[in-house]
Amino acid sequence: MARPATMAAAAGASDHYARLLQLCQTAANPSTGRAIHAHAVKAGLLASAYLCNNLLSYYGGAGASGGSFHDARRLFEEIPDARRNMFTWNSLLSMYAKSGRLADARAVFAGMPERDAVSWTVMVVGLNRAGRFWEAVKAFVDMVGEGLVPSQFTLTNVLSSCALTEACGVGRKVHSFVVKLGLSSCVHVANSVLNMYGKFGDAETAMAVFERMKVRSVSSWNVMVSLYARQGRMDLAVSMFESMEERSTVSWNAIIAGYNQNGLDNMALKFFLQMLSDSSMEPDVFTVTSVLSACANLCMLKMGKQMHSYIVRTGMPYSGQIINALISTYAKSGSVETARRVMDQAVGTDLNVVSFTALLEGYIKLGVMEQAREIFDLMNNRDVIAWTAMIVGYQQNGQNDEAMDLFRSMIRSGPEPNSYTLAAVLSACASLSCLDYGKQIHCKAIRSLQEQSVSVSNAIITMYARSGSVPLARSVFDRICWRKETVTWTSMIVALAQHGLGEEAVGLFEKMLRVGMKPDRITYIGVFSACTHAGFVDRGKRYYEQMQNDDGIVPQMSHYACMVDLLARAGLLTEAWEFIQQMPAAPDAIVWGSLLSACRVRKNADLAELAAEKLLSIDPNNSGAYSALANVYSACGRWNDAARIWKRRKDKAVKKETGFSWTHVQNKVHVFGADDVLHPQRDAIYKKAAEMWEEIKKAGFVPDLNSVMHDVDDELKEELLSRHSEKLAIAFGLISTREKTTLRIMKNLRVCNDCHTAIKFISKAVDREIIVRDATRFHHFRDGFCSCRWEFCEENCDAIYVWFALTAIGEMFQAACSIMNWFGDCAKEFMIHVGPMLVMLILDTTNRMLREKLVELYDEEYR
Repeated sequence: MARPATMAAAAGASDHYARLLQLCQTAANPSTGRAIHAHAVKAGLLASAYLCNNLLSYYGGAGASGGSFHDARRLFEEIPDARRNMFTWNSLLSMYAKSGRLADARAVFAGMPERDAVSWTVMVVGLNRAGRFWEAVKAFVDMVGEGLVPSQFTLTNVLSSCALTEACGVGRKVHSFVVKLGLSSCVHVANSVLNMYGKFGDAETAMAVFERMKVRSVSSWNVMVSLYARQGRMDLAVSMFESMEERSTVSWNAIIAGYNQNGLDNMALKFFLQMLSDSSMEPDVFTVTSVLSACANLCMLKMGKQMHSYIVRTGMPYSGQIINALISTYAKSGSVETARRVMDQAVGTDLNVVSFTALLEGYIKLGVMEQAREIFDLMNNRDVIAWTAMIVGYQQNGQNDEAMDLFRSMIRSGPEPNSYTLAAVLSACASLSCLDYGKQIHCKAIRSLQEQSVSVSNAIITMYARSGSVPLARSVFDRICWRKETVTWTSMIVALAQHGLGEEAVGLFEKMLRVGMKPDRITYIGVFSACTHAGFVDRGKRYYEQMQNDDGIVPQMSHYACMVDLLARAGLLTEAWEFIQQMPAAPDAIVWGSLLSACRVRKNADLAELAAEKLLSIDPNNSGAYSALANVYSACGRWNDAARIWKRRKDKAVKKETGFSWTHVQNKVHVFGADDVLHPQRDAIYKKAAEMWEEIKKAGFVPDLNSVMHDVDDELKEELLSRHSEKLAIAFGLISTREKTTLRIMKNLRVCNDCHTAIKFISKAVDREIIVRDATRFHHFRDGFCSCRWEFCEENCDAIYVWFALTAIGEMFQAACSIMNWFGDCAKEFMIHVGPMLVMLILDTTNRMLREKLVELYDEEYR
């Protein structure tokens, strides 16, 4: 009878040790658990399967801190196969799965002699927690295939995996299991179903589940509020929020984040203040992050600082989420240096690309590109937004070469450019007139199917236009097969206007109206510019009225400036002055500058003095005003007054804007100033320039010495003219490119009369097309002619009228007709000026054939 007593005593001891182990697990006392294990070994109690299972359960619950996976595994190996039951296997499996050691868990799972629902649940839970959601879903499917019934715990985990992978089909089948098993009334399971449909964005099904729930927890309401907020249905989100009898911090976070993420930042801050005043809830890290995001979007630096103070005062941990939000808030609110200090102090914090990009954009807004680039270089994982922000920053700050270099680096080692990246680098190409590289970007846009983006297609049109290739720009415009937007039409109209193709620009505008597109204020600026370049004064006036009466666009200063420029360039200085007097707003510098520029052409010194005075009162450091007024005096032969203006500018220390020209050859931009001596090929350039100068003089070119506004001898004037920056750029182009190649020259100021005439002669002498883009427009020089015929005539009208009269009076009929043909589209405007002359010629000429022709012209234009 002694043996049964001994066995009973051993069983009791085993149970006692097992209960102690369970207490160790709840008390989180790992060292004591190991001591119990040691005592059990000494007492010879490991024969008890119950005690061994509890030891395994203890090691599994305590993980590596309780002993070691090695100890647990050794204990398992020491248990004889006969005494290993399902609980033993599941305990070992659970230990590995909970610790994330999925490879070991899979090995144990595969080696199990049999598996029950707990075994499968352990695997589903382990995979779900490890973020391997598809594998968790597959494990669940296999479990059901084995004919095992999932528990609540299995279902909540697989529903979570379905939600995070958006596995709608499997998720709905899992939902059907929930219904079949009668677990719809279980709040935890029902909330998991609700959350899954919320993640799917299926508001209707989610609402149906919500309404069928007999018992709803705060989490149930929170899911619905979050779902509607994510969908931007803030009215329904607020309705659900206000219907809640009890709210948690999560409830407030859902509504605040919803407003913030939907761009309603003022409402987000309103609910945050309501949270502080109407509830006892303390904001958590998610609340603070959403509020800081709203402050950043609204540039509310003061409130952002208050939130920062709250973080410090409450001792809220400086998590990566908080640090990133603070950096974004300070950077977007203009306090870039504070944002930088926050970043520098965040040692070891996981800063994300969003905060870096916000700081980067902050420096870009201030134009501090060196520090912006420093931040960019510090970023470890630059996404396409960061690359694009840096490229856009360079482009907007005039550093187009750097923008293009960075884009090349992005192509080599960065992410795939998006439409915003391509649009930005195309703008850089347009600024530098890099036609060849722009074509490469265009090809990339076609290959990546981004040419269909409105921003990219418009940037391509602008790039070709500003690089001097109107045919390619028009080809892209005509090839756009989807519905053209207003901005697309505007881009093409502006391009045509800049190239002096006023008739085509106006024709395209009329077509735009016929197809039902509504022009905007920028469209009208392009149309006014076209009318100005073509001399279409009456049309310009009509469009000005149409803009206000038909399209309801209130004129802005840019429109007023265009109208003044239109009238003044046409020689209607008095009408331009009256227009300025009737303007409802005070004229700006551009308006007065347009009037002043026209005064030089018309040699109206009195009005020029008035316009210059007004311009200098607005912008005292405008060197152009001094130059224009001095030029008017010089054109009128008032050299002393011109010298007085130059002295006045010098006394006031106003620096004249330096003129320079540049051209793009072999993927490199070459910049030239007047009398430039810095270019490495200067000797060859000056030699070619001298040869070119002598050649065009032999062809009949006479230097315009009046273009030199200094009282020096004629020989020095001619030398200065021969070394203007655009002439040096052309000389460089001639020695650096193949014959017949089109030269593209850019200039930051307006081309002077001498250069304009000289380039016409050069284009004929070298048999090349030369495209010059100056501060106001494009000039296409070919075969001795320039595309800006009307503007040239307008500035040299007196000489042309005399030319026409001499040829006609001298009965040089063919020459007179050639003059008329040369005017092309502008013939009608020319006829308005020469009408009285025609009457005189009709009366005086003795040539019957010429008289008949003149009468025919008069009848066509005046009756």
